[in-house]
Amino acid sequence: MTISPQTSAPTRTKTKTKADITDGLRFGRFPITAVQPVVEAGKFPAKALPGEDLVVGATVFREGHDQLGVSAVLLDPRGRERQRVRMAPPPGERGKGTDRWEGILTPPTIGNWSFVIEAWHDRYGTWHHNAEVKIEAGIDVELMLAEGAAVLAGAADETGRSGADKRTLRAAADTLADSSKSVEERLAAGFSDEIAAVIERLPIRDYVTVSERFPLKVERDAAGRGSWYEFFPRSEGAVFDPHSGTWTSGNFNTAAKRLDAVAEMGFDIIYMPPIHPIGREFRKGRNNTLVAGPNDPGSPWAIGAAEGGHDAIHPDLGTFEDFDAFVTRANELGLEVALDLALQAAPDHPWVESHPEWFTTRVDGSIAYAENPPKKYQDIYPLNFDNDPNGLSKEILRIVLLWVSHGVKVFRVDNPHTKPVWFWEWLIGQVNKKHPDVVFLAEAFTRPAMMHALGRAGFQQSYTYFTWRNTKTELEQYFTEVSHVSPAYFRPNFFVNTPDILTEYLQYGGPAAFRIRAALAATASPLWGVYAGYELYEHVARPGAEEYIDNEKYEYKDRDWDAAAASGRSLAPYITRLNEIRRAHPAFGDLQNLTVHKATDDHTVVYSKHKKLADGTKDTIIVVVNVDPHVAREGAVSLDLSALDLDPADFTSNGRFWVDDLISGESWEWGEYNYVRLDPHVEPAHILSIRRQRP
Repeated sequence: MTISPQTSAPTRTKTKTKADITDGLRFGRFPITAVQPVVEAGKFPAKALPGEDLVVGATVFREGHDQLGVSAVLLDPRGRERQRVRMAPPPGERGKGTDRWEGILTPPTIGNWSFVIEAWHDRYGTWHHNAEVKIEAGIDVELMLAEGAAVLAGAADETGRSGADKRTLRAAADTLADSSKSVEERLAAGFSDEIAAVIERLPIRDYVTVSERFPLKVERDAAGRGSWYEFFPRSEGAVFDPHSGTWTSGNFNTAAKRLDAVAEMGFDIIYMPPIHPIGREFRKGRNNTLVAGPNDPGSPWAIGAAEGGHDAIHPDLGTFEDFDAFVTRANELGLEVALDLALQAAPDHPWVESHPEWFTTRVDGSIAYAENPPKKYQDIYPLNFDNDPNGLSKEILRIVLLWVSHGVKVFRVDNPHTKPVWFWEWLIGQVNKKHPDVVFLAEAFTRPAMMHALGRAGFQQSYTYFTWRNTKTELEQYFTEVSHVSPAYFRPNFFVNTPDILTEYLQYGGPAAFRIRAALAATASPLWGVYAGYELYEHVARPGAEEYIDNEKYEYKDRDWDAAAASGRSLAPYITRLNEIRRAHPAFGDLQNLTVHKATDDHTVVYSKHKKLADGTKDTIIVVVNVDPHVAREGAVSLDLSALDLDPADFTSNGRFWVDDLISGESWEWGEYNYVRLDPHVEPAHILSIRRQRP
């Protein structure tokens, strides 16, 4: 297939001997506009995952009243056609004259794929429509039957059709042309289901117009699917001596003992804050105090000391051999290790002396520390990419590749919005050129334009505003945005908490709030994350702030996991069940398949996830959540049945269908309208799987 922008390619063409008057025009025979998913007119590839259902859309129209056919064509990295789907108006826009068309493409493997939109004159559809209208009105009856015979006879001579399909077409054409038969019998031959199936397999196309080719970057599952667990390795196995009042730091060997529990909860990624030497100059004390005590470990994000910088390991944590053993153990348990890439330096980082040009020097000769007024971070120097962009960028690339050589394929990037976007485009491009399986997560709680630009520049996923979306209206709007507006360039990772973020909802919502937020995060996005302590319902904040008191960023934490489990005061079983459900149901692995439904109660959120599998089966989940953590809520749920893709066989004899609650194990008959009551102190959420067979 030769692809060129808006090219017209009639099925019956003659070799051109002279310049065509349409050469150089932007519109082809049929205009194809507003193609999606397209990022910056194709300058950046749209994001995709293997097996992900991508909604492909375009506005396509023509002059006059003849019928138009539109297809989306998936091209593999070598430009070969791998999938072709017939597009149709979206359900909500049918009959509205919007000229919008949609279809689903599903790239099977990683690589640099692409797609095109094709539009053509639908000869059979045009004849079918005209014949239906005119013959019923008694207008041009014989002419319409003769035209139908000509259309089908011509199709029977086209190459690419099977012998059986050609015979079916010829037989119908002969019947249409047979004046000895009744008009009804002749027309029925042209309108038969057999003919419709033949045309569906290979449409009769004239004046084919092909859009330009649009890029799709299909990355591995970890780029857009998975569950993350964050912990501080120095806290795992840390020991406090009450007599001396000092701590002995945990290390990679003691932290490795916690990996079994993380894997048993069903997580895919174990993420650690920076593991490098921590600066001593201006080190912060407990709760971010300006003066550190002699035993305060400091913030891991204040990177660099006499022991080294970003390419070194904190001596308390162990050696590179210990780190390699930690990575190996994690991999044995099915976990990938994610490291923090925090591009900043403590005042005693080696770079400060060797490369002062990589920082910002004030007029008084001092180096500027980090500030986010009114917050001040005297223990951190930001990097300046303007003085020596080449040298600094190459050094960071060296560091990333060093950790990749030690088995790290996932990086959580701290504050990427404080560095130039061009740098990330360059760095991620350079890394992925050598290691296409390396994934970068943007920790960018900032303005939408910057967050989205980072996604376009190459970040495979990003933190989001989900943490602060708590009401029904906020959640419905945000779920719709991330699943239908921005998925081509922005993959949302729904972390429920972080060391820096403990929302008022969790501070005052009790255990129910923790269950609610976990259920929402785990079911609404293919990516979600938890920071350690969430399963213990840690909820006490520093006064006047949305962050934890006695913050682990500045001290060790000794959590008694076994005692919490023994007393039943752990959310771990619930988290485990959520991750089990996610793995068992492929619908949770796609981003664009979320549909918000209606509920009469103003605290009840309802949405569904649907996916048709390669074997023809369907996986459909309905999630109903009471987002009020304090009181029970009840009301009527109204479902958009078209989003659930139900077949007649799915319904019971009374016209309803069965749903199985994947949390409680209960089952109910549901329909378009349903009564729901959810008590957050018992169970705040239904996660319902539609049973596709009658009981």
